[in-house]
Amino acid sequence: MPIERLDPRINAIIPDGIDFEQLGSGFGGPTGPAEGPVWIRSGGYLLFSDIHNSKRMKWHPAEGITVDQDDTKNGNGQTLDREGRLVVCHHFSRCVDRVEADGSVTVIADTYRNMKLNRPNDVVVKSDSAIYFTDPPPKVPFTPVDHPPEIDCAGVYRVSPDLKRINMVVRDLINPNGLCFSPDESILYVNDSNKHRKLIMAYDVEKDGMVDLGSARLFCDMRDDDRVGGPDGMKVDVEGNVYCTGPGGIWIMDPSGVHMGTIAIEGRASNLNWGDDDWRTLYFTGARTLNRIRLAIAGIPTPRGNIE
Repeated sequence: MPIERLDPRINAIIPDGIDFEQLGSGFGGPTGPAEGPVWIRSGGYLLFSDIHNSKRMKWHPAEGITVDQDDTKNGNGQTLDREGRLVVCHHFSRCVDRVEADGSVTVIADTYRNMKLNRPNDVVVKSDSAIYFTDPPPKVPFTPVDHPPEIDCAGVYRVSPDLKRINMVVRDLINPNGLCFSPDESILYVNDSNKHRKLIMAYDVEKDGMVDLGSARLFCDMRDDDRVGGPDGMKVDVEGNVYCTGPGGIWIMDPSGVHMGTIAIEGRASNLNWGDDDWRTLYFTGARTLNRIRLAIAGIPTPRGNIE
């Protein structure tokens, strides 16, 4: 598929003649896509989620695609913390947890004010080790039929680095989904994938890690584009450009929100992340596919600070 070039600056990110490569297909199903790609630099491989089949998948350049874990409780977004531990959002068990070095699992968050979370979706870890995640409304079959919602809104949460405190830092979105920080972590971007919203919001981050709700501002509005897809996974490169799934593929926006171009794909793009030793490969998932494209600019590494 072609790269849609809406602004000449996109050529410095995706040189002319570059296209993406499909690495695998057949994941997900009628109720859930492939999701949550995260590059494991120490092993040179990528992990990603097959939500519908409740599996964590692994792609290795020499081994192809294999199953890394079964029964992930509809695991979705995932990332690495500062110690390289895998942090995962789970729909069905309605929690965020962390896989320790010995293989044991630590629950990071499953309740807020003694109420069960809705359906944790995506997660990022700030450089101070605080964990931020989105919690959209419950949705069958991702969440159990016999577990009605206990929290009266969808939210974005912050878990303190010591895991002792959880705060709802954003509560003005209908279906909060993807989230990411600007390179200097002064801005938190959160998108709303509700079909009537389809937008990205930006918020200033205070020194204590809380979000200044009074600073809320519209960063990008995708509602006028009626192609398949909407805001979901979202990441930022080292120059502050924002990459977000959207109508027609993956939108690339400059730090002010100007839409510079789109990596056009058939069907819906679901999530994305940086990988390879130089962090210049963008791995992304579609409804049922895993793909990659080489770029001329590096993304923010996972975990933060892991770039040479």
